[in-house]
Amino acid sequence: MAESSISFIVEKLGALVSQQASLFGVVEGQVRQLRNELEWIRQFLEYADAERRYDKMFKLWVNQIRDAAFDAEDVIDEFVFKLERKRQQRFNNLKFLNFLPIFGINITLEKILINKGRYGMEDLRAYEAGSNSSSASTASSSEPWKEKRVIPSTVEESNIVGMKIDVEAVKRKLLEGEMERGVVAIGGMGGLGKTTLAKKIYDDGDVQCHFDGGRAWVSVSQEFSIRELLLGIAHCVITTLTDKQKHELGNPELGQEVYKSLEGKRYLVVLDDVWNTDVWRWLSSYLPAESNKRSRVLITTRNEHIAVDARSDCYKLQLLDEDKSWELFLNKVGSAAATWAGLEKFRAGIVAKCKGLPLAIVVLGGLLSLKDLTLDSWGKVLKSMDWHLSQGPHSCLGILALSYNNLPSYLKPCFLYCGVFPEDSEIKASKLISLWIAEGFVQKRGKETLEETAEDYLSELIQRSMIQVADTRVDGRVKSCRIHDLLRDLAISEGKEEKLFEVDENIDVINGLPTSVRGNFPLELSRKMRELIHLKYLCFSGFSARVIRLPPSIEGLVNLQTLDSGNQFIYIPHTICKLQQMRHLTCRRGITGMVLRLSMREMLGYGHLDFHKMTNLQTLYLPSGDWLKDDNLGKLTNLKQLKLRDINPRSLEGLFRSISQLTGLQNLKLMTNEDFSVEEVEYCTTMLQSLKGLKSDNKCLYKLSLGLPIRELHAETTHYLPNLIQLKLYRTRLKEDPMPVLRRLPNLRILILLYGSYVGEKMKCPQGGFLVLEFLQMQKLGSLKDFSIEETTMPNLKTLKIESCVGITRFSDGLLRLEKLQRINLFEVSQELKDVVSNTLGKDCNRIRLITSYDPHPRKNLW
Repeated sequence: MAESSISFIVEKLGALVSQQASLFGVVEGQVRQLRNELEWIRQFLEYADAERRYDKMFKLWVNQIRDAAFDAEDVIDEFVFKLERKRQQRFNNLKFLNFLPIFGINITLEKILINKGRYGMEDLRAYEAGSNSSSASTASSSEPWKEKRVIPSTVEESNIVGMKIDVEAVKRKLLEGEMERGVVAIGGMGGLGKTTLAKKIYDDGDVQCHFDGGRAWVSVSQEFSIRELLLGIAHCVITTLTDKQKHELGNPELGQEVYKSLEGKRYLVVLDDVWNTDVWRWLSSYLPAESNKRSRVLITTRNEHIAVDARSDCYKLQLLDEDKSWELFLNKVGSAAATWAGLEKFRAGIVAKCKGLPLAIVVLGGLLSLKDLTLDSWGKVLKSMDWHLSQGPHSCLGILALSYNNLPSYLKPCFLYCGVFPEDSEIKASKLISLWIAEGFVQKRGKETLEETAEDYLSELIQRSMIQVADTRVDGRVKSCRIHDLLRDLAISEGKEEKLFEVDENIDVINGLPTSVRGNFPLELSRKMRELIHLKYLCFSGFSARVIRLPPSIEGLVNLQTLDSGNQFIYIPHTICKLQQMRHLTCRRGITGMVLRLSMREMLGYGHLDFHKMTNLQTLYLPSGDWLKDDNLGKLTNLKQLKLRDINPRSLEGLFRSISQLTGLQNLKLMTNEDFSVEEVEYCTTMLQSLKGLKSDNKCLYKLSLGLPIRELHAETTHYLPNLIQLKLYRTRLKEDPMPVLRRLPNLRILILLYGSYVGEKMKCPQGGFLVLEFLQMQKLGSLKDFSIEETTMPNLKTLKIESCVGITRFSDGLLRLEKLQRINLFEVSQELKDVVSNTLGKDCNRIRLITSYDPHPRKNLW
């Protein structure tokens, strides 16, 4: 993984040379030399990374290279800081540039490279970029970590607990469906039992009878050769040639023999443990694709991209639930242990550690089956569970490590970083992406923003089954994710070895993160600020102080990219606007200098906020203020998310003019807690309806939250966004039923109407509207008494939530007959409405009763 760190340093050096070349003077040559040397090393490490873990001498060499690269990063950051400080002080004396310790780092690198040759390791430049393409090579017997998988001739029945439904589902995909050749994939993380499931299906009697033209099973693995795969298929399906004749044929001839032996027959070929898209691309031409035989190819893979590339019907294996996990464990541990009186004491710990992963359950059950049935004997094993699960290449962690080793270099640090989050935590995707960028794991790619590239990284890790999706956004993107405990153990172990981080599980404090601060922060910020020149991510979540006062010296954090105040009140000095690297500024309870007396503001440095100078900003979440009056907000053309609270009526004109220029906005939230006069409400309504940024020429905005008293929606659909997916209204004081207008939004999937959004008594959803709406929530609409929908309205509605709408006493018949409705949540509604739902008649009565809940969900701030 060391090449990832070096890539970041190389890019940093390149940017520095191009931007500040005239300032380097005598050290310019040394900077260029360092950059070139590191680029050679990066190319070499990209090839050699797989070997490092099995060669102690090479491992030492790589660690020394990485340490030198980290030293170079520190030198660069310190240079940028000093340069910026001198510019701010308007000093012309830049003599310090002649004393950058780049020369010393180059000397260190030279000594490290000399040691490589001195102790018998290959010459660095003997390798070229791309020479690691071993996808078509044959695994060497001298490399134990590349050992081929050996598939047992039969599947142990005790290993298929919880798989009966999976077996039947995959069998249907194989035996039914299209007549032409089809590809079916079984996907999921390592250890889920993909091979076990495939083998059970392969040996199934119905499957054997159906594919009477021939069946073949080949194990692919990470290191494969097309010839070996063709020979594996040939040994199963070709009966007209001897083994010697098969081996004497070249690849094209052998492939043609395979094709001829399968042609005109209904066959099944299993490709187990596929890691590379080239496998199917190369083999597919040798497997007949006749349109009337219903032949099938079954693939097992950890990488969802493999299944997509093969245009397969992918079946995703899931983790076992607690009961199935325990059943599998009992099967593996043996009948004597299964009836042992002391077993129940260990159930919770075993189930919690294995987290539904069959491989871990089988390994642990097999180990404990050999132990005496005593509390002491089992207790000793379970206290060292992590150790037992991690020993050797065939251990549980060893098998999971195959997935890590197969990651491209740019994904390895991103995966490892997931280990810093607490066990079982749900990781917010936006936070994870910001941290990856802050750590320098994400490299610039074409015209994409770093956030867009990082989101692709996240998707790829999910496709490779390294992390799991916990929740999705309204547009289908990942909102939060999680990592399996055993993969987290792997990330922590590798992260410590790579000197990326260390985790103290006892106090859950992360040590060694050079560019981020987590948890509490020193109260005397002004004294520490200039020492934190490497800081890129600063979050005050969980901070104990009621109010945080950022000192003017925050301008010294020249590398800061993210500032998140959490739920804290925070004073923001005007000097923060000098932070040109800032990408995400989230201070929902921020307090600007305008609330202070002038003399105090001048004394403390809380002056006018020039946020328009922070041109890299992509997220801005602040209370409104006088800083909005000058229309400069519209200059932040990179903004993707804009959230403004406490909007003052006096700032509306400048605010709306600025927003109309932000055509790249994806998420807009506007809210006020002030009472507007009648004139101000009319003005707000007029401005909003004429807002160019909210017209149909905006192709980006998909999420809109309005908390302004607008009273009415414009009837013309040209005033609304064609790509709007989520709309949330709060205190808009709409007098007319909004549904006839909102039904025209073609892509609206989520509609949330909160307190004061509508003040009328009747709400009717017209026929044929809301065709893609999936989620509808109404909360605290005190005046609403009649809510109804007409036929063919909301055909895709899945969730209906009505909270604190006591005036509603009935539902229209059409609402309760919606076929895709999966959940109805009623909280603080009238008893009459509850009775209507409970006494539903007809074919849907049982379904409606099952999906209806009257209990409140955990309250959260919906606004």
